[in-house]
Amino acid sequence: MKNLAIIPARGGSKRIPRKNIKDFLGKPIIAYSIETALQSGLFQEVMVSTDNEDIAAIAKQYGAKIPFIRTNKNADDFATLADVVEEVVQNYDKLGKNFDYYCCILATNPLLQIINLKKGYEQLIHSSFASVRPIVKFGYPVQRAFKLKNGKVDFFYPKYKTVRSQDMEPAYHDAGQFYWMRKDGLLSHDNKGGFEIPDYQVQDIDNETDWYLAELKYNFLLNNKLE
Repeated sequence: MKNLAIIPARGGSKRIPRKNIKDFLGKPIIAYSIETALQSGLFQEVMVSTDNEDIAAIAKQYGAKIPFIRTNKNADDFATLADVVEEVVQNYDKLGKNFDYYCCILATNPLLQIINLKKGYEQLIHSSFASVRPIVKFGYPVQRAFKLKNGKVDFFYPKYKTVRSQDMEPAYHDAGQFYWMRKDGLLSHDNKGGFEIPDYQVQDIDNETDWYLAELKYNFLLNNKLE
């Protein structure tokens, strides 16, 4: 099988300036995604989709390919991940390079584990799903969520206020790490599969506090040799 890893990394991050190449415990954070993808042995090519020369230079330094630069249309605040992936696939088609499966790996992803990349790949190729991604369980029952209006707290779902938490169906959210895809579905298809990973392997990074928590989790995984 021929697989392509796509790492989207635009230069216009606003909440954390230069987020995709900011130093994370000794090297640019994008380096972790590139190196993990290369070390997994799952991909014939690992590429970075970017509109930024500095990101492109660093990506090449760590072994990624930059066969083309992302268009301005897909580098603004309104472009979706699906838009970026579709642009990459179309450009590779124009180059005459075809792959059996694609994996979109997010750039700020230092907690990414090779074992999870392999689990996602196995689930995709042995199922009819158009895409597969890791998910993580919410730490508290979402059925007991509150809404706050003018200081007053109310349940979103009052019928669950006396139900024991262990009797509620678990809820999950996207781990925000990677998406394995078939070419005929990519990310726009509704037939999505997923598998659970532990919360200590997951950290969304949108602000400086998130960044610090990601560093703590990275060191926790490293020091405890956990996957």
